Amino acid sequence: MEYFAFKWHITDSCDQRCQHCYIFSEKNHTILKEMSWTELESVFDNCLNMCKKTNRIPYFYITGGDPILHSRFWDIMELFRSHNISFTILGNPFHLTDEVCKKLKDHGCERYQLSIDGLRETHDAMRKKGSFDTTIEKLKCLHNAGIRSAIMTTVSGVNADEMPGIIDLVVENKVNVFAFARYAPTSFEKSTHLTPERYRELLEVCWQKFEQYRESGTSFNLKDHLWVLFLHEKGLFTIPENLNDDIIYDGCNCANCHLTILPKGDVYACRRFESNIGNAFNENLYDIFTGKKMDAYRGYDKFEKCNSCELKRFCRGCPAVTYGYTGNFYGSDPQCWKKIAG
Repeated sequence: MEYFAFKWHITDSCDQRCQHCYIFSEKNHTILKEMSWTELESVFDNCLNMCKKTNRIPYFYITGGDPILHSRFWDIMELFRSHNISFTILGNPFHLTDEVCKKLKDHGCERYQLSIDGLRETHDAMRKKGSFDTTIEKLKCLHNAGIRSAIMTTVSGVNADEMPGIIDLVVENKVNVFAFARYAPTSFEKSTHLTPERYRELLEVCWQKFEQYRESGTSFNLKDHLWVLFLHEKGLFTIPENLNDDIIYDGCNCANCHLTILPKGDVYACRRFESNIGNAFNENLYDIFTGKKMDAYRGYDKFEKCNSCELKRFCRGCPAVTYGYTGNFYGSDPQCWKKIAG
């Protein structure tokens, strides 16, 4: 049985004001919302009912803001424990202690994702003074509790040159999983654009680092779908033979196997761009997932550049990044370096 992922934003409250944050970057988010307990229980049941109908196993990525700042956070943890459902938390480091991490583990937390968006000076400038050192320090709390650590980096022109140092850092600190992704741009990100050629160079540098640390114990998640193009060019990914013409085999999972739920109940096809398709407080998630608004993101024949590429069913770049630059989900990925004839 396959998993279905819910990225569940239970609160907007946060200790940081990151320059590239969905919530705060455009300075137009004046009211911080927190789901009430009644709303939380309703959404939780909605998620479970949808998975029953689709014969999927639910998996939750609990986030915010910083989810631990929710006033009923430990009640939420108990809700998951009572249903024997494991989960990942995407949060900040500031409230993690040995005691808190042990408690998280006891409630079913498998993995805790933190962010490193540069070396110390860059990271703290983007997030909060002291955030870098606190993040590194709290990795030990997670590991001592038996929770797998994950580090995510949001890459842009601001920190691209620091990526080799970041990779050294995560390996040195025995991080379990490392990944990076391009941010679906806010106005901040648009001013720090990476050209396709520069991004291709960055992937090459990172790949050499990944190879260097192949036996390190850190798993490198190739999150960006342009890795498919990169590996194909290097002869490390080969398109299988005898494929079914009607099947999309890999690439962006938008409208496929995940939903995002925001504190106001709004349901997004993808959190990385404006894609509201319903509301979990008053609509059935199954109906939202199978409805016409979600179908708007399943037009695989609409991709302008990818339709002429042999990697279409495996890549398609990042439509959210494309939308951030162009307003067109099906446009050409601004960091894709592949030249398409005609």
